[in-house]
Amino acid sequence: MRRLFPVTDETPDQAREWSLAELAAAYAYPEPADGAPAPWLRANMVSTLDGAAQHEGHSQPISSAADMRVFGTLRALADVIVVGAETVRQEGYRPARARAEFAAARQAAGQGPAPAIAVVTAGLELDFSLPLFTSPLVPTLILTGAAAAPDRVAAAEKAGARVVVAGEGMGVEPARAVNALAGLGHTRLLTEGGPRLLGQLVAAGVLDELCLTVSPMLTAGDAQRITGGPSVAVPRRFGLVSLLEEEGFLFSRYARS
Repeated sequence: MRRLFPVTDETPDQAREWSLAELAAAYAYPEPADGAPAPWLRANMVSTLDGAAQHEGHSQPISSAADMRVFGTLRALADVIVVGAETVRQEGYRPARARAEFAAARQAAGQGPAPAIAVVTAGLELDFSLPLFTSPLVPTLILTGAAAAPDRVAAAEKAGARVVVAGEGMGVEPARAVNALAGLGHTRLLTEGGPRLLGQLVAAGVLDELCLTVSPMLTAGDAQRITGGPSVAVPRRFGLVSLLEEEGFLFSRYARS
């Protein structure tokens, strides 16, 4: 892996495999300006050169070993991983696992052994017999609206999930979801999509950072982009924080300007 930006005196000319500690330092969450914990929501997505966020319904075919190392590092840094219900169903989401390589750092940061998974869903049409709900290291969270069906809420709670109301109607209000998670002590937030959820977060103006892997592949077809849903009135400007490269894959990190 090579660092392309920012360029420093320590930037090596030759590529080499980075340690997990180096990756964690490159993707560290920003420190609050006043020292008080504040929520920071970052997204991690992958896209092909022609804008596809998946191939045949899955992101794995456009990923790489280096991308999965970044994926695992970002998870290890997070308090909670926010994901849409459709992505849970399509990608077969499982609980986040504890990583021995990050155990000491997580303990020093006051974090549990693994991040919680927070599923954003209006209808709670989820299979509560899956390991995501039956055997997580920390209870899975369900973010939903106040008008969610009581029987589905009861089924989620019976399965061991913690239901968090983050909207007045059926759906979830992004800003309220961020605040609700921060109220639970989760300020290092990571979302892995899918595209519809990420589009909602962008439209609501609550996304602080985008970690985007650009895959050196072309797929054509009509696959979704990394965001979906209605467009924003004015495009939102983000600034480049860092850019890494390995085997043609670009690992960019952008933060709101």
